Amino acid sequence: MRIRLAVTTFALATALSAGAALPTAAATPASSAPAAATPKVQDILDHLPDDVVAGALIRQDGVGVTAGPVTADAHFRIGSVTKVFTNTVVLQLVAEHRIGLDTPARRYVPRVLPKAYDRVTVRQLLDHTSGLPKPAPTPGPADGPGWQLKSVTPEDFLRDSFATATDAPPAPGSEQQYNGLNSFVLGLIVEKVTGHSFTTELERRIIRPLHLSHTSLPAADDPTIPSPHAEVYVDGQDVTEQSPYPWAEGGMISTAADLDRFITALFRGRLLPPAQQKLVSDVPKVRSAADNANCGGHEACYSVGGLMRYRLLNGEYAWGKTGSRPGWDNGIFVTHNLEHRVVYSLNPTGAGNALPYIKAIVNAALAAVPATPAPTASAAAGAAIRSVPAAGADGPTPPG
Repeated sequence: MRIRLAVTTFALATALSAGAALPTAAATPASSAPAAATPKVQDILDHLPDDVVAGALIRQDGVGVTAGPVTADAHFRIGSVTKVFTNTVVLQLVAEHRIGLDTPARRYVPRVLPKAYDRVTVRQLLDHTSGLPKPAPTPGPADGPGWQLKSVTPEDFLRDSFATATDAPPAPGSEQQYNGLNSFVLGLIVEKVTGHSFTTELERRIIRPLHLSHTSLPAADDPTIPSPHAEVYVDGQDVTEQSPYPWAEGGMISTAADLDRFITALFRGRLLPPAQQKLVSDVPKVRSAADNANCGGHEACYSVGGLMRYRLLNGEYAWGKTGSRPGWDNGIFVTHNLEHRVVYSLNPTGAGNALPYIKAIVNAALAAVPATPAPTASAAAGAAIRSVPAAGADGPTPPG
């Protein structure tokens, strides 16, 4: 399968703010017939590929549909959707009393976090209220041919990020700033307390128990991706093979079916005991940082579980996560009770902004639920989990 992309921008915005309409090219049929006010997923796919999206894979309520040269079983680099896996592993270790949720993270990794961050807790890493600095630059086209294969270790990446920080960090827990550095630190904490690699713990705790046979976290020196997959390009250069250096922050590979199985298991309580399950949708009652574009407002939207709270056009709240790597924009979202769920993977061309397509897909897939009064920030936290019966679960800076 070959999708030739000319990706010139790596990381589209990774937050979904309500109210966006599908671009005219994708929402309006070729005929003069008016488009539906709320397009269905198939309506969107019927007008793809186009100048902005070269291929699309959407799995809605367990059924996969595609547009362009993409198959429903294609593998893709999931980017920051990886964060939800990472947070789940950490919460399992919290349940086992091997990690303290409100313990200063520096107690576990004193050589990783500078003393200036000695008050940052594990919880604050999980919900992006740590105040860690902006990530240091990572490999990009400006680094010359082969940039996509260049790598950086988690330790070096964190060290560079702290070394280049110029602003005084905000008080831990005072505001939410989505930041991939949190996930790198969490991955290193997992390794420290277990004595095993993060990959080993990920496989033992999530991938094997859920039989996610098409999901992996590649080794640092493995740039390959299993077939079938899209072939993607940046500025005419094939970058389908690329370094998985984002690691616990954004280095995983998966399929729509596997991600569907994972998010379903997570919301059915198969991966966490009740106390930690409540944290999956526990959003801190703090402001969203002024330069944080992800939440689309002034209130925090990311939970301790690493999920984003997103308000659909019908007023219902959905929970999920977006993620991107060069050539892929992906996401997983579900409504409460798992009444509706969607996994998508788009192949952007770089000729325009794919974010309106993402919003349209999520709303089309999930907004068929009767509208309910919008909960307050405190009421929304945990609502998706409490209503589910237990069943025993990119770019020059780290990808969104």
